[in-house]
Amino acid sequence: MFNPIDFPKPTLISVNGAELEVFEAGQQNAGKPIVLCHGWPEHAFSWRHQVPALAAAGYHVIVPNQRGYGNSSRPTEVAAYDIEHLSGDLIALLNHYEYEDATFVGHDWGAMVVWGLALLHPNHVNKVINLSLPYQERGETPWIEFMEQILGSDYYFVHFNRQPGVADAILEENTFRFLRNLYRKNEPLREPELGMTMINLARTETPLGEPLMSDSELAVFVSAFESTGFTGSINWYRNLDRNWRLLAEVNPIIQQPTLMIYGDRDAVPKSEKLTEFVPNVEVVNLDCGHWIQQEKPEETNQAILKWLEQQGAT
Repeated sequence: MFNPIDFPKPTLISVNGAELEVFEAGQQNAGKPIVLCHGWPEHAFSWRHQVPALAAAGYHVIVPNQRGYGNSSRPTEVAAYDIEHLSGDLIALLNHYEYEDATFVGHDWGAMVVWGLALLHPNHVNKVINLSLPYQERGETPWIEFMEQILGSDYYFVHFNRQPGVADAILEENTFRFLRNLYRKNEPLREPELGMTMINLARTETPLGEPLMSDSELAVFVSAFESTGFTGSINWYRNLDRNWRLLAEVNPIIQQPTLMIYGDRDAVPKSEKLTEFVPNVEVVNLDCGHWIQQEKPEETNQAILKWLEQQGAT
């Protein structure tokens, strides 16, 4: 298991009207930036196994806690967490380091942000590597409305939007239990059973599955969310329909070379239309659940580094 004291020390960087807590390694590798974007409910620390491997391979590794997380800014306005703001933060981060473009890596909600970033700012993204969450087709119906029709009002995406503040409070009252129960190997919770899973997890005494991480690693996540609460991070969900509208006039095709890494046991379904929207994609499947880069760190690193080598120099 990883020792938390070995993770890089953070710096607060002012970008796009906010402050981001940024961890970096391989500063000596200037000119080869790779930006790692975490998901929900995670933290830059979720990339702890990838940072040293990428730095050793010659990359300048930049890992922000995105807005709403850790010691980064947590605006009170819900719309401050839409895809324009989240992608704008990353572009401003590139500007801070005086980079024109970078390779962006995302997991879970971080993948959603990277997909959106590649659509909104394609000239600043030279390669895409996403884990778990494939490209989401926009469709004719706003995403939350569509989920409500298919999965019902109890589905957590819908619940977060329709009953603001309810889940936030429950998760904040049970932060340790929620995260301990959520971070398990091989994703014991499957669709369509998820429903109100996020709230149920906060109330469950006995977790399912094998722990994903050591107690000291888990403590990093628990401490962060005990400090920040969950509202800022959940506000990402509350912008899904706003994002749907913001992307209405954007070319929906991702042209960049892309690596998509799936966990075969992940509750998030694989895309059947991925190549229609991401024509230059290579797909890798790993035998694991949702927390791919933490559950299978060596295999994830090998897949990423092999693919980057095949792509040639940045």
